[in-house]
Amino acid sequence: MKKALIRAIENIWYKDLIIGTWLMPLGFLFSDIVRLRTWLYRSGLKKVHTLPVPVIIVGNITVGGTGKTPLAIYLAGQLRTAGFRPGIISRGYRGQAQTPQFVRPDSPVAEVGDEAVLMAQRAACPVVVSPQRVAAAQYLLAHSDCNVIISDDGLQHYALGRTIEIAVVDGERRFGNGYCLPAGPLREPINRLQSVDFIVVNGDKAEPNEFAMQLKGDSAVNLVTGEQRPLSAFSGSPCHALAAIGNPERFFKQLASAGLVCKNHRFPDHYAYQADDIRYADAYPVLMTEKDAVKCTAIATSQHWFVPVQAEPEAEFALQLLSLLQSQRHDR
Repeated sequence: MKKALIRAIENIWYKDLIIGTWLMPLGFLFSDIVRLRTWLYRSGLKKVHTLPVPVIIVGNITVGGTGKTPLAIYLAGQLRTAGFRPGIISRGYRGQAQTPQFVRPDSPVAEVGDEAVLMAQRAACPVVVSPQRVAAAQYLLAHSDCNVIISDDGLQHYALGRTIEIAVVDGERRFGNGYCLPAGPLREPINRLQSVDFIVVNGDKAEPNEFAMQLKGDSAVNLVTGEQRPLSAFSGSPCHALAAIGNPERFFKQLASAGLVCKNHRFPDHYAYQADDIRYADAYPVLMTEKDAVKCTAIATSQHWFVPVQAEPEAEFALQLLSLLQSQRHDR
């Protein structure tokens, strides 16, 4: 029932323009509330917490995933290579943590959230989650030696002061019907992008001020044995594919482009899998995203594989970001 409802809402936002138009007045009301909230922070009537280190926000203006987490992991690597000591903060979406805490590669997903565990496994830097990002950032600074903070999501969390804003856009779905919630998928009006420092498009860019980013992955790893195989090894025979991410179609297309013939299973973003969700009567391989895998380790069999991906933005993006970050540090 929940999956059907989510799919119906996404159809309104991205396909059925008529219903979205009927809901447009509610979208205008939402955008007015967003503008008022933004003004309260910018005018000083609501407090903005400025930290003693640079803060890089990796967010988006639409509901759902756009590729923020892979980009945050990529940024952590770039910053380390440039001599920084990065740390990552996250809300820990769908996790139960109520106070700031460090995330380990084996932290319970139910406690800290799936994306936080994935970043702890891949980013090679400290990761802290908290429902309040300011509290997460302060905890990170108090208990580590990091000198730059990456916030995974949080573009709309104006209580946290920021040095650099990066907006990530889904290159396939873009902004849907262009309306704010609930008429469309926008958390903020599209013109919010005029004030960010960088726009990174997961896919092909459409505007000259955007940077293209590809998510590359051509192998699969077994959840039980750790065996690694090229995706091409799964072509020519049936398999299952499952995804509980913002845009499952992107993952399914990735597998299809590698020659795989899969029966696709879509789940809501951040879905908490049960064993029956991922086990099928046949013996065909089951492929999933790395974000899904962190929730399925305990219930997986040797039938289950995940496909790790790496974010690969245009080279110019990293050069410009590091240049801006260095200039901001010198201005302090």
